Amino acid sequence: MVDFEACEGPLLLDTFRTQLPMMRSSTFTIVFATVSAAATLDWTAAYTKANASLAKLSQNDKINIVTGVGWNKGPCVGNTAAASSISYPQLCLQDGPLGVRYASGVNAFVPGIQVAATWDRALMRERGQFIAEETKGCGVHVLLGPVAGPLGKNPTGGRNWEGFGADPYLQGIAMAETIEGMQSAGVQANAKHYILNEQELNRETMSSNVDDRTIHELYLWPFADAVHANVASVMCSYNKINGTWACENPYAIDTLLKKELGFQGYVMTDWNAQHSTAQSATSGLDMTMPGSDFNGGSIFWGSKLSQAVSSGQVPQSRLDDMVRRILAAFYLLGQDSGYPAINLKANVQGSHKTNIRATARDGIVLLKNEENILPLKKPRKLGLVGSAAVVNPQGMNSCTDQGCNTGALGMGWGSGTATYAYFSAPADAIKTRAQADGTQISLSSSDSSSSVGSAVNGADAAIVFVTSDSGEGYITVENNVGDRNNLDPWHNGNNLVKAVAAANENVIVVVHSVGPVILESILAQPNVKAIVWAGLPSQENGNALVDVLYGDTSPSGKLPYTIAKSANDYGTSVVSGNDNFKEGLYVDYRKFDHEGIEPRYEFGYGLSYTNFTYSDIFIDGRPTSGPATGGIISGGRADLWETVLRVTVTITNTGTVKGAEVAQLYVSYPESAATPPKQLRGFDKLVLEPGASDNVGFDIKRRDLSIWDTAKQNWVVPAGPFNVSVGASSRDIRQTGTLEVP
Repeated sequence: MVDFEACEGPLLLDTFRTQLPMMRSSTFTIVFATVSAAATLDWTAAYTKANASLAKLSQNDKINIVTGVGWNKGPCVGNTAAASSISYPQLCLQDGPLGVRYASGVNAFVPGIQVAATWDRALMRERGQFIAEETKGCGVHVLLGPVAGPLGKNPTGGRNWEGFGADPYLQGIAMAETIEGMQSAGVQANAKHYILNEQELNRETMSSNVDDRTIHELYLWPFADAVHANVASVMCSYNKINGTWACENPYAIDTLLKKELGFQGYVMTDWNAQHSTAQSATSGLDMTMPGSDFNGGSIFWGSKLSQAVSSGQVPQSRLDDMVRRILAAFYLLGQDSGYPAINLKANVQGSHKTNIRATARDGIVLLKNEENILPLKKPRKLGLVGSAAVVNPQGMNSCTDQGCNTGALGMGWGSGTATYAYFSAPADAIKTRAQADGTQISLSSSDSSSSVGSAVNGADAAIVFVTSDSGEGYITVENNVGDRNNLDPWHNGNNLVKAVAAANENVIVVVHSVGPVILESILAQPNVKAIVWAGLPSQENGNALVDVLYGDTSPSGKLPYTIAKSANDYGTSVVSGNDNFKEGLYVDYRKFDHEGIEPRYEFGYGLSYTNFTYSDIFIDGRPTSGPATGGIISGGRADLWETVLRVTVTITNTGTVKGAEVAQLYVSYPESAATPPKQLRGFDKLVLEPGASDNVGFDIKRRDLSIWDTAKQNWVVPAGPFNVSVGASSRDIRQTGTLEVP
């Protein structure tokens, strides 16, 4: 059946979110987290209310609050029963990370991977807010997103597109911005899938076996950001962790999440990911979803939990802690006052499509642009080729959970999808522009290489569309069972490009894809002058593409993963049994850098229609070596979240058009730390007019300079020389500085 997602008491309040800027010039762009919605959320008050309500609940009410009513027995994908004694409603939990699933009056926002490619914190936060405004308008209490797992260690992993790219720092910032945006609108966010669910194959039986340092420095890292942003809930995943199911794993749930990270919310299962009654309860699970398997069986809580408490297998205090956590999250978001009734038919779209177009557009990465073939300048004739140029002929929402790759691609498939409100396809948007420009358009909306000649002969340029798709393993699309079978373009895309390049001298390839694609065959065609990596743009696919193709906006996206020359270069792949994570810390660019492998397009890469120069790096701060010593707040030890270093760089637009640059900061640790050669630890995006300069400031926290010391079981800043690099990508470093940490 289908998978449809899918420390006790209050802790010290987080006082470390905002830092004062260091002013050393007249213009200064701050990348410190904006004064956050998280800062206004008060767990202490929420726990006070939760404790008062807990005292009024019967034992049966308590059991009902932690146990889903069962699959398909309520209006939402997950439901718990109301508790009238405290005016607690039937709780509604609904997918998903890019919008409200099964709702008819909502927008389908861009997937996580697309907003990650914008590297734009404001757009990340606004997207979270707008999604949550629609969610609240539908009366949904808990939206099942955002996604920090999978991290994306396997480039073919089926659900990588739901998250924010193959780097924990980028994932973490995007998680925090999204959660704070969502929860500012009064909706409970849900950080998922916790943890180490990196593939679809055998996800419900396999064990992810990972060492302590790797789990801390890569996979747990973005969940720490989520907890620091006061996320209301966390979803445990299907897989085992070092041999024990994630949803009954005391080390993962209780030790790491609740104690080490100081998580004050509640942990729910992924749908039907529970395997026990008492063990899951005593390990720290707080809510079971949907309360049964997909046939109404496998009920582990409900009356069985009641019996386990009565017999002493599960302490009463543990049941009370579950309820207290769930109620605290409910009160934290103010859902006890004036929350709309559940109505998945509500029209809640508002003007939110502005964010969809902006994220679709600004997540487009220009990979190649020979002879400045782009932007287009009122061409006489354009030839368009490929089935992905047009909307699915059967209808934009004709495939259940978007489980097909027919027509233009906007998102992957599975439970993390939503229904398109409309769909702007590339050919339609280009035709509209062409009409205004007096450009003739010829179209071959087929992937057959034999029919391209008539479309592209005599055209000033030919635009060919290729795709690669993936999703959740309960749906198989063209023999891809969730995970991708390979990193080639689908539908013989390489041959299609080859045929077009044989018939036209000015070929522009547009790639819509869930993740990396091997482009070597396409790049081998001399007539391929440009490659536009358009990602997963959802319902604004065509409009966003036209914005960039015609230069209304200069492209400003950067890759949130590495595009290799060969699939073997990644060193990771989907496995058939258990995964021992033998690559350790060396995932994506960390491996390429460590082993001296030349990528085709590196992590953080992306071209513009203008040029940027970097100058005047300035490093201010005197961090000291040693372990973190602060008390536990939401997100871990308090001093890990304190700013210990500020780095500024001046960036100048030396070109002739307005553009936006993503400046990226990478840290190289002392040799004794045995870390990857460099790791992303800061980024900011700034818009500059031609000739304009601005300073960008990076706020480096203690955690950004720390490694996990397995012997000390703590984060430690190593002593010695640190290198700080700022550049336009992970390999295009423009400014460097060194810092000696005593």
